[in-house]
Amino acid sequence: MSDFAPTTAMVFAAGLGARMRPLTNTVPKPLIKVAGTPMIDYMLDRFVRAGTRTAIVNVHHLADQIEAHLSARKDIEILFSDERDELLDQGGGIARALPLLGPEPFFICNTDAFWLEGPRQNLLRLAEAWDPARMDVLLLVAATTASVGVDWPGDFLMAADGRLTRRAEREVAPFVYAGVGIVKPQLFAAETRRVFPLAPFFYEAASKGRLYGQRLDGLWLHVGAPQVIAEAEWMIARSIL
Repeated sequence: MSDFAPTTAMVFAAGLGARMRPLTNTVPKPLIKVAGTPMIDYMLDRFVRAGTRTAIVNVHHLADQIEAHLSARKDIEILFSDERDELLDQGGGIARALPLLGPEPFFICNTDAFWLEGPRQNLLRLAEAWDPARMDVLLLVAATTASVGVDWPGDFLMAADGRLTRRAEREVAPFVYAGVGIVKPQLFAAETRRVFPLAPFFYEAASKGRLYGQRLDGLWLHVGAPQVIAEAEWMIARSIL
């Protein structure tokens, strides 16, 4: 375990949000509201509570809307990584933002999911579990069958020590990647491609025994399609009764 806690987060907000159409024809996916709050703000609020100081937010689709919305936030430093000229995928987005991310491990964060917290903040639990001697990547994972909006057969199996292995084809896995993790910037330092995905870096770490998971405490809400919004809102309303 490490006393280190990331102070910086890479927040992925550049995607086209194809599965969220027609909503994303006019509103970028991170700004789609669930129970009155844009999805990106759910995650930024959690980062603020965890003590994260800076969020690097990449933008591409309807970028002006995201920049205008986030300019109002004063509780966390927002730095934009502009991908208007070319959508770089998540791996390429990290590579472009490396000068802003710095040399220390950082949080990564999707913006089509968030969670209802359990007794302790999940970001703090994730930071406490981070062990750079054993790990290249640490992912927050949620139970596949006990999450909202999961329409695929899971992502990972997890050993007793937290080590993750990739789900085999035609296999059902008990854990799904919850869209947040901690990664080392050194994984991307030698990368020469402009456009490339992030997931293969997870799988490479897994093949080396250096991909670990921390189980989410609470309820994960993956709002990846319009029809899931109502279900997520019902769960939120139920949780605050």
